[in-house]
Formats: sequence, C-alpha cells, structure tokens
Amino acid sequence: MNYHDYIDFSREELLDKVAAAMSKKRFDHVLGVEQAALDLAERYGCDITKASLAALLHDYAKEVADKDFLDIIDQKQLDPALKKWGNNIWHGVVGAHLISAEFGLVDQEILQAIQRHTVGSAEMTLLDKVLYVADYIEPGRDFPGVTEARIIASQSLDQAVAFETAQTIAHLAKKGIPIHPQTLETYNSYVQFLKENK
Repeated sequence: MNYHDYIDFSREELLDKVAAAMSKKRFDHVLGVEQAALDLAERYGCDITKASLAALLHDYAKEVADKDFLDIIDQKQLDPALKKWGNNIWHGVVGAHLISAEFGLVDQEILQAIQRHTVGSAEMTLLDKVLYVADYIEPGRDFPGVTEARIIASQSLDQAVAFETAQTIAHLAKKGIPIHPQTLETYNSYVQFLKENK
C-alpha cells in the first residue's frame, strides 16, 4: 500500500515506528484493527489507504505518559477540560496532534478519525465510523457482545456504531466510570438506528 500521498514513510517504516511505540500485544491489536478496517472499507466504499493509515496509527499514543498529554494540551491550547480525563480519551483526542507531528500527517479526515475512535461524534464521516467500529470488532477482541457486533457491522455501519456505543455506555456505567460527553452525543445521535433494528 502506498502511503506517500499522506506521509513520508513506507509501510515497512511505518510498521517499525508504530511497533516501537507500544507493547507487542497492543501492536497485534493495531494489526487486527487494520484488518477489520480494510474489510469494512471495502464493504462500505471507504478509501482503503486512509482506512489503513487511520487503523495503524489510532493507538500510536496509547502508551504515552500522562505528563506528555498534559503538555500537549497546554502547548496546542486545547480545551483545558480535557485535563480531567485520562489516557482512554487522550490517546485519540490529544494523540492525533502527536501523530501529526511525528509522521508529518496533515490529512484532517484521517486525524479526525483517530481523534474520534474512542468517543465517536454526533456526526461521523464514513472513515470515522470505519475506524470506530473496526477498533471494537477486530479479530483479537473477545468479550460478551462482540460476535453480535461483528454481525451487525457486516449489515449496517450505522447500526454497528449505535450498538457499540450503547454497549460501551452500559459497560462504563456498570463500572462507575465517567462517560465523556461526546460519547453521549454519539449515542443520542445514533440511538434511532437501534430502534430501527428492533
């Protein structure tokens, strides 16, 4: 796959840099997300190269230290409210700025998909949805509901976004974990698709 329209890295160089930034387990997850993203991209007519890049880079910042994220929030003058969250939000929303700097990636559609892959959005592009769902259903995932999520994703990307978001909110609420406002907005926007699926 030729990434040179977007970054000055070959696939091999990109994979080496991503692998060096994370544990083997997380890198295996990243490769699984790429596989799922490419399958979804082909099924729903999304740009294959963008889907591949977004998938390979989506967790690049996952193992970055909290202090580095807080520094980026200050340096980039991002919303100070971000500071009250943690890595689960930061590695996408803030991590995209690190990815842009380290890979020279300026394509806003790819960066936005990375930013939204954990929280979603009320209005998501096709690439946003492909990455959001691929991260949830990649082959290495094994948790209650993932098989159903994969079946839904093969039938409707919007239904998959709705199902995944509802499952995520239920999981977080059960564990008493605060839910990011953007995740609630995603749910409210896509809940209609859940109703239509009943």
